Amino acid sequence: MTTQYTVAVVAFDRISPFHLSVPCVVFGEALSESNPFEVLVCAAEPEPLRTTAGFALTGLASLNALRRAHAVVVPSWRDVSERPPERLLRALRAAHARGAQIVGLCLGAYVLAEAGLLDGRRATTHWAYAAALAERYPSVDVAPDVLYVEHGQVLTSAGTAAGLDACLHLLRQWLGAEAANRAARRLVVSPHRAGGQAQFIEQPLPNTVGGTRLSRLIESVRQRLHESHDLDSLAAEASMSRRSFTRHFKALTGTSVHAWLLAERLALSQRLLEKTDQPVERVAELAGFGSVVSLRYHFRRTFGVAPMAWRRSFGV
Repeated sequence: MTTQYTVAVVAFDRISPFHLSVPCVVFGEALSESNPFEVLVCAAEPEPLRTTAGFALTGLASLNALRRAHAVVVPSWRDVSERPPERLLRALRAAHARGAQIVGLCLGAYVLAEAGLLDGRRATTHWAYAAALAERYPSVDVAPDVLYVEHGQVLTSAGTAAGLDACLHLLRQWLGAEAANRAARRLVVSPHRAGGQAQFIEQPLPNTVGGTRLSRLIESVRQRLHESHDLDSLAAEASMSRRSFTRHFKALTGTSVHAWLLAERLALSQRLLEKTDQPVERVAELAGFGSVVSLRYHFRRTFGVAPMAWRRSFGV
């Protein structure tokens, strides 16, 4: 496949190799031979750039690559109290002004905020630094407890593994759900964690009888999304009180029953639109939306396009 998208990843002195690798792996390796991405790692400062693991980076592209990139990823930042280089901030502003997708993973949100790209926008970062981000940049609407947030052409994520979720989200938007799911399988990660899911999820339940029962119920519901489900019906199936089920479900999934059901139904509708020729009315029925009007509303609200537009872009 020929290159369709160029992704510029910003590297700097004392960068974490893991943070740097996240966009490089998602866009550079996870799609194997059908990869439509060109990934360019760009030096924000003079080389060689030291990493926190002790080795150095050389032979990188210059920040000029940001001028033609479809997406620019700032994978972190070394010190939230240190202002990023002015040259980098100017390059980010210019890339955003010409319409590039700008992504700040983890503490990369601080770089975007310093560049003024988060003013008036909703954004997130690692939970331990979210309060400081909100205090330093009062014009930013900081969501401290979600995995990632997309506001216009700017995407920010929480720490570490949430960067994978944010990059897979972007991959899903560009190439469709099936391609993102293939990439997730190669990476051995969850194919879709909704951005509104909590950053910190306690996982004590799978080691208990109740947790095993709830896990089985969740898998069962995934196979029965066409049926009507709500908090009360699922609590009854799990033989739990409404209050206990709500607490255990949030601990296991990081989200509410309503939000989880909506995310699962949207993901199923994406797959049906991409891999079948079922009419949109049937897709709405199979995914459990009840009506095509409901499907269209939630689909457009979440993905920014109508269901049939998604099919035209990613259908078989």
